[in-house]
Amino acid sequence: MEIIGTLQLSFIQYLTYRGGVRAQIEAVRIRKDKRGLGIGKTMFEWAISRVKERKAHLLQLTTDKKRPKAIKFYEELGFKQTHEGMKIHFE
Repeated sequence: MEIIGTLQLSFIQYLTYRGGVRAQIEAVRIRKDKRGLGIGKTMFEWAISRVKERKAHLLQLTTDKKRPKAIKFYEELGFKQTHEGMKIHFE
């Protein structure tokens, strides 16, 4: 077996939505020579199914603004740009 793609799916309990659960996807990677074959879409369909099973009220992710192809991919899956993200890097 070889790994050609990964993503991290986390479930986070929040104070908002009456202590509801939201899901977050991070660390999405598809091996370079396997991109464009629908693997990412299949992985996201799997993740979205798990999120619905857990009855999370939303699924969120962040992506670098410098990655227009990734943004287009996420929008085609139904994601909307709703917030502006910020971060601090620590050494």
